Amino acid sequence: MSGRAEAQQDVRALYDTGSLAGAYPRLPALLARLDDDGLDSAGRLLARLDPADVLAAHPDTSAVRIAVTGRSTTAGLLPALTVQLARHALLLIGHTGGSGSYVQDLADPASELYAHRPELTLCILDPLTVWDRVPSPWQPYDVALEAERQRLLLAELAGAHAAHAPAGATLVLNTVPLLRRFTHQQTGLLQRAELGALWREFNADLLRMADPAAGIAVLDLEPLTAAGVRADDPRLGAYADAHCSAALLASYAREAAHLARALRGDTKKCLVLDLDGTLWDGILAEDGPARVRGATSLRAGAFGAFRRTVEQLASQGVLLAVCSKNDPEPVARALAAHPDWPLSADDFVSIVADWGSKAEGVAQIAAGLGIAPSAVVFADDSLFERESVRATAPGAAVVELDAEPALHSEHLLADGWFDVPSVTEEDRGRAERYRERQRRERRQAGAKDYDSFLRDLGIEVAVAPAESHQIARIAQLSLRTNRFNLTGERLGAAQVERLAADPDTLVLAVRAADRYGDDGIVGALFGHRDAAGLHLANMVISCRVLGRGIEDAVLDGLLHAAVDAGLPAVHAQWRPAATNAAVRGFCPAHGFRAVAGPGKQGDGVRYRHTLADLRPVPAHVRLRLRLSPTEPVLEPQEVEECTPSSI
Repeated sequence: MSGRAEAQQDVRALYDTGSLAGAYPRLPALLARLDDDGLDSAGRLLARLDPADVLAAHPDTSAVRIAVTGRSTTAGLLPALTVQLARHALLLIGHTGGSGSYVQDLADPASELYAHRPELTLCILDPLTVWDRVPSPWQPYDVALEAERQRLLLAELAGAHAAHAPAGATLVLNTVPLLRRFTHQQTGLLQRAELGALWREFNADLLRMADPAAGIAVLDLEPLTAAGVRADDPRLGAYADAHCSAALLASYAREAAHLARALRGDTKKCLVLDLDGTLWDGILAEDGPARVRGATSLRAGAFGAFRRTVEQLASQGVLLAVCSKNDPEPVARALAAHPDWPLSADDFVSIVADWGSKAEGVAQIAAGLGIAPSAVVFADDSLFERESVRATAPGAAVVELDAEPALHSEHLLADGWFDVPSVTEEDRGRAERYRERQRRERRQAGAKDYDSFLRDLGIEVAVAPAESHQIARIAQLSLRTNRFNLTGERLGAAQVERLAADPDTLVLAVRAADRYGDDGIVGALFGHRDAAGLHLANMVISCRVLGRGIEDAVLDGLLHAAVDAGLPAVHAQWRPAATNAAVRGFCPAHGFRAVAGPGKQGDGVRYRHTLADLRPVPAHVRLRLRLSPTEPVLEPQEVEECTPSSI
């Protein structure tokens, strides 16, 4: 029996025995083996699950509340959406509106949609959007008029969603496919071209509505229809008011699941690539470095196209690494041997070339970069190697490459593993910062002790109110920082922007640099001030800078700033989350004392600092801190002149 058939049989057996809820954590591995038909069948089974049963069996399951509405019947989306979310270890808690009820659902603050408290609202615009209001007979001008009215209506509904949905919720719109049965009602080719142009302008206007900070996302359906997905089913449209085809809904669900994962900050960081049969045509150990082929033949050109895809991902912050069963020296020569290759050894932050297990190689790469295996995507054309990594590297995503290199890019991009709400400048410079980290580690290895190493780094930290161009990065840190996140709270860009605009709230960006380079925004603090003092609602610091004393300098500096501002105390809280147990003692180490008070189990520990006895800011860090744009910069330590940086 094939792995695909076996996985489908396993899912069915779990359902038949009533074990599906209890086995929910196993589903991503099983569903990863299924084709589209298998996912369709599994989706119909999973849609019958009660989410409460899954949460009862596995309280730590990541659940996502989604409301679905649209211009016509949308119930057909739920099975596909359920299974696509399950593929990514997410549990759907869904709500579906009535047929054609999207205006009422979104405009009415008392609607069932808002009562569901969705974090994601999918408003499906089907292929009859606009056309149901176009008079007959019609000319392109009539369509343009109705398209503009629809755009204005959607803008109003987006505003209503921002006002009535929970803080941080995202409204998802989509472009509208243009059907042939409408274009070809125009017999004049000139008028047909005019219709096509104005429709594309309508979709372009929809795409321009996308704004993560405003809580609006727009899915572009044109790449799906261009890949051969039929947009409509005329019979279902006529008899069931369901104007999206099942194939379009399945593809939409896949994209929506990627979006949900990206908004949660669950984005992979590193792409680990095989070489033979993956990045180049040939077997290095047999052909030699000079004979593996880059892009000088038709087949080798397919590998060249794949490498250009990889290079494009790397330009936006995806870390590249190699895990190859080869000797190191031939790999180094092969990566340098072909000037027509878009990638070289310098493009990879880690290269593991040996004859050991690929699973061990992936673990070694992750450990060297300071990331978890679950932050890795592994791409290899060998079924054996893929299965070994899938079995022994927990959480790593495995890309199903095969012997056809022309499809490598499609396979790699199919699941949006690296999707983020918005690419930041910090993302684009991520690879260089990891190289800086490696240089620090080499210098640390040569230092006589760790303290002298830190003093030699010349660390500079600036803490200041967040500026508008830093909002996306701060939201990204909030969503993706696990270890050093005092409360585990996740904030999207819209929530961060709202807090930053509130004059009663503190949103402080933490920027760091040292002699090896500028790390950019590495942390954030959230809080507010009142008569009782400064309340630190949360503090997040990127894992890549932990251990340099930056987190200590920031909190110590905040305490000094509170004294300087004449505040009576500083209040903070640690709340348990999946991976932040290590920072439970952070506040007590800085002089905070636990305070008693009402609270529920799981609320964590609340702290108070009376500001009577302050620690000095670590001497190896030059800190500059400002609580608000109107207050002076505070430098609460005397240090020797540091190496100039870009801060």
